[in-house]
Amino acid sequence: MIESKLPKVGTTILTRMSALSQACGAINLSQGFPDFDPPPGLADALGRAAAAGHNQYAPMAGLPRLRTAVADQLARHRGVQADAEQEITVVPGATAGIFCAVTATVRPGDEVIVFDPVYDSYEPAVELAGGKVIRIPLTQGDFRIDWDRVASAISNRTRMIMLNSPHNPCGSTVSMEDLRQLEALAEQHDLLVCSDEVYEHLVYDGEQHISVLQLPGLRARSFAHFSFGKTFSVTGWKTGYCVAPPALTAELRKLHQYVAFVAVTPVQHALADFMEAEPDYPTTLAGSYQARRDLFLDALKGSRFSWTPSAGSYFQLLDYSAISSEADTVLCERWTREHGVASIPVSVFYREPPEQTVLRFCFAKSEPLLLEAADILCKI
Repeated sequence: MIESKLPKVGTTILTRMSALSQACGAINLSQGFPDFDPPPGLADALGRAAAAGHNQYAPMAGLPRLRTAVADQLARHRGVQADAEQEITVVPGATAGIFCAVTATVRPGDEVIVFDPVYDSYEPAVELAGGKVIRIPLTQGDFRIDWDRVASAISNRTRMIMLNSPHNPCGSTVSMEDLRQLEALAEQHDLLVCSDEVYEHLVYDGEQHISVLQLPGLRARSFAHFSFGKTFSVTGWKTGYCVAPPALTAELRKLHQYVAFVAVTPVQHALADFMEAEPDYPTTLAGSYQARRDLFLDALKGSRFSWTPSAGSYFQLLDYSAISSEADTVLCERWTREHGVASIPVSVFYREPPEQTVLRFCFAKSEPLLLEAADILCKI
């Protein structure tokens, strides 16, 4: 008999709700992916790369041109200097990069602090490495980090803190003050940081994303993970990158070479071509996605939902307490079947869910689809 190493893990809620949405013919605002095309020229660049014969293995750490383009983007948009050869690794999706970072550095018995609600891939990675997850809840309502609780949770077994900003599922972001507090704790206790920043360019209302790479004390001890798929609306290409100092990069690559070895070669060529030709494309994203967020929320003003506008990512939380007291896991499935709009219950991202009535909706969709979904939701 096989004894599962992950006995509590089943099919993710994202997969289940997308499947239910498809089966019911519902509008899928559950799983986070755009329903519109990538920027003009990017898909054509992929076709050209494949036709030109770029179909065999790329270098393990990633196509040099692409890593150089990433380094140029970091300097251009974050003021961060990174060595393309020693500090940037192209991976088959940020989830794979996070898995490699955790597995390479967390040992049996180590503790890893995460913030509840937490994206569902973090805990299995820690557990497979033999570590123990220590969950600290974000403050209810505004989803902020309570740094006093973090300080109290650190022990002599704490190895890493995992950060996610902009946050999935909540849409909250960390401030410079948050990162300064993280920096102080990480330096004081000699901790590693694993920072999931895949929605870095989707920060709204005039605010700017702040990366752990921008603070020297965090830069020296952090894995920072990013997603080409989120930035360029090609989530199915499953390509991302990790930025870390040379010693941490060397450890990550030891795992990466056996987990995947390389990311897809023609995809890397296409991304490099586009980034070289359109270096400022990421600066267009915040305005575009904020317009979708605002359109969706404006259309919901006649509904019985309440909300705080998402500060980042392409997810919006809606509180349904004025409509129903049903558990979110039950309600989202019922509404998918009965009303034809699929969402995600936020409680599944917690170990011990608080008493709250909140669903997550993805607004990375076409304007007509968002308006159609909002019209349905207004009638509930």
